[in-house]
Amino acid sequence: MRVGIFLVAAGFPGREPGQVLRDTVDAVVAAEEAGFDDAWIAEHHFMSYGVCPSAVTLAGVALGRTSRIGVGTAVSVLSARHPVELAEQAAILDQVSGGRFTLGVGRGGPWLELEVFGMGLPRFERGFPESLDLLCAALGQDTVSADGEFFRFREVPMVPAVRLRPVVACTSPGTVALAAKRGLPMLLGMHLDDEGRAGLLREYGDAQGDACEGHVAAVVGHVGDSTREAVAELREAMPGWLGPGLAGYVPVDGRPTARRDVSDYVDFLCRTHPVGSADLCVERIERTVARTGLSRLILMVEGAGSRERSLETIRRLGAEVLPRVRKTPSSDRGTA
Repeated sequence: MRVGIFLVAAGFPGREPGQVLRDTVDAVVAAEEAGFDDAWIAEHHFMSYGVCPSAVTLAGVALGRTSRIGVGTAVSVLSARHPVELAEQAAILDQVSGGRFTLGVGRGGPWLELEVFGMGLPRFERGFPESLDLLCAALGQDTVSADGEFFRFREVPMVPAVRLRPVVACTSPGTVALAAKRGLPMLLGMHLDDEGRAGLLREYGDAQGDACEGHVAAVVGHVGDSTREAVAELREAMPGWLGPGLAGYVPVDGRPTARRDVSDYVDFLCRTHPVGSADLCVERIERTVARTGLSRLILMVEGAGSRERSLETIRRLGAEVLPRVRKTPSSDRGTA
C-alpha cells in the first residue's frame, strides 16, 4: 500500500497566496518526515480554489527541500501547455531528483486559461488525444516531431531524454478509454465514492483488456480525537473555501456550468472519505482498498483551512493511520 498527500494549495479566506505556496512546500517536508510515500500538488489558474498556477514549478521547489519523498503534479493542465515544453520540465525534475518526480496531467476544462494563454477552445474540445500522444513521445523517445492538427514541427532531440510515463486524470468514460488505450495509469478525483472509483476501474480494464499498475485515487484525509470533532471541523471550514473557489471556474465561451451544492458536497466528503477518528480513517481506507483493489491513495490534508491544522493532520495521519493501513492487503494489479 502506497499512501501520499494531496495539496490543492487551497485559497482559504484570509490566507495570502504567497504564504499558501510556502505552506504547501512546508507540508511536503512534513509529509516526508511523517513517513508518507509521496506528495501531489494541484494546479489552477486565476481562481482561489487553488492558488498554485504551475504545479511543476512548485514540485521542483518541494523536491529541492526534500530527499526521499516522491513528488507529483495532480495535475498539470495539458490543454493549456505545450506538451514538449512540459515534457522538458518533467525531464529536468526527474533527472535532478533521482527519479522522485511523477507527472500527472489532465484535460482541464473550458476555462479562462485557454483564452489567456492563447490555446483556444479547440485544444480542450478535441486536442487532448494529440497533446497526450505528443507528451508521451517526448517523455519516451530520444527525438520527437509532430505533424498533427495542433502541433507541427521538424524532428528535434529531447534534451535530456528520459523514459517517464505520465498519470492521467480521468473523470469521464472518454478519458478513461484514452488512458487505457495508451496503458497509462489513472488519477481519480475526490468527487468519487468507492462505487464510482470501482466503476471507472472496470471501464479501464474493459477498454485495455489487461492490467495496469499505478492508478491513484485522491480522497480527503482528516483525523481528529473523535469522528464528531473531525466532521464538525471540516463542515465549518470547507464551505468558506469551496463556495468562492468553485465559483472561480469561468467558462471561456459563457456556457452554463452545473454548480454543486457546497454544503452537500462537504457532507458527502465527510460521509464517504477518511474523515474522523484514527480508527474510522483506517476503516475507510481499508474499505476503499477492498472494494476497488487500489493500492495508491493520496489524502487531501488542507480541509481545516490553516497551516497549523494541516501540519497537525499530516503528523497524526503519519503516526496513527499510516502504520496500520500499510498492512492492508491490496491488489497486485492496482485495479478492481
